[in-house]
Amino acid sequence: MKAITNARLVDGNGGDPISGATIVIADDGRIEQASAGIEPPRGATVMDVDGRTVMPGLIDCHVHFMIDLEPMHELAQMPLSLKILRAADNARKTLDAGVTSVRDAGGSPLGLKMAAHSGLIPAPRMKIAVSILSQTGGHGDFLLPSGVHFPMGMPHEGNLPEWPSPVCDGVDEVRKTVRATLRAGADVIKLCSSGGVLSPSDEPTSTQFSPEEIRVMVYEAAAEGKTCMAHAQSTQGILNAVEAGVESIEHGVYMDESVVDEMTKRGTFLVPTLLPAETIFDLAREKPGAVLPQSLKKAADVFPHHRASFRMAVEAGVRIAMGTDAAVCPHGENARELGLMVDGGMTPMQALVAATKTASEAIHSDAEVGTLEPGKLADLLVVDGDPLSDVGVLANKDRLLVIMQGGRAHKDLVS
Repeated sequence: MKAITNARLVDGNGGDPISGATIVIADDGRIEQASAGIEPPRGATVMDVDGRTVMPGLIDCHVHFMIDLEPMHELAQMPLSLKILRAADNARKTLDAGVTSVRDAGGSPLGLKMAAHSGLIPAPRMKIAVSILSQTGGHGDFLLPSGVHFPMGMPHEGNLPEWPSPVCDGVDEVRKTVRATLRAGADVIKLCSSGGVLSPSDEPTSTQFSPEEIRVMVYEAAAEGKTCMAHAQSTQGILNAVEAGVESIEHGVYMDESVVDEMTKRGTFLVPTLLPAETIFDLAREKPGAVLPQSLKKAADVFPHHRASFRMAVEAGVRIAMGTDAAVCPHGENARELGLMVDGGMTPMQALVAATKTASEAIHSDAEVGTLEPGKLADLLVVDGDPLSDVGVLANKDRLLVIMQGGRAHKDLVS
């Protein structure tokens, strides 16, 4: 048994911090008590954190461990086995950043998740989408005019068991592709209801997949007890996904009042992924050829609309969960997203809740993680600083003194 004492507890529920708190952790890694006025149980291993902040581990609802933006000629020569090893390293970097759970929004296969959950590799807890479902010529179709597939993070040719072919058209093909993706181990179905920035042959303002096709995806996912998340940037693409029952909208660049009203009414999540717009131009300068020229133009075009849509969603009370699109931004810099959320109108406490409690709800892990309360797993951080005064402290890895998963320390600079 363990006990963390003398903590300033920010439990993830949005209430005021609790000073002088003790968190008691059972041998199975679950929290037994978390409040002030508790004496450590006799025989417990005690960690005195000297008044520092203890909070839930961060949850990133949108990462791509299998994807690194590198010059195309380098990606084209990279063996799949090397990509998987790089994905494992990206997972470690993410855990080092205080992110203890993620939803991988496309690319990571079931084997990587199994390695993470078995402790074979240091990694966040993972929920995975496996393939990114796309119509022909859509955001997930990386076939170039030359006939060559842009080598992103997963195989696009053939139909490997761990990566079902993602391009599908019409209700029957969509149904079969969803079923194959679920068979491959997907926890959530990721679909593209609009174009995007990095895709070579469409625009963020385009609408993709018909409402009928999206409804089939939602139905087939629900039949297996799963839900859908949608890459959705265009106004109509967002609305089509929301009205069809997609639970989580990723990016949400071109939102309007009708979209926001529908999302608020239905309780749809928004995962805004603000960070890539801050990093993609630096990446293009550092690694020439890693980003297509048309993608840089699209990124510049969407920037002001994305920020305005996020502020609109915050003011309307849309359920917002933290996500970074890590891959488009560097793996391991996930906590920078919180500062952008605050810049966009959230309070620091709202941003913390979005990155813990709400994020756990968005990835259907709220029974296990997301808040520090009895019965939940002790996934937590000890922070040398006050993220409610300066949320940017979480982006400084040196200030993350303890990173714990299920009561086991991945990092411990206190004991």
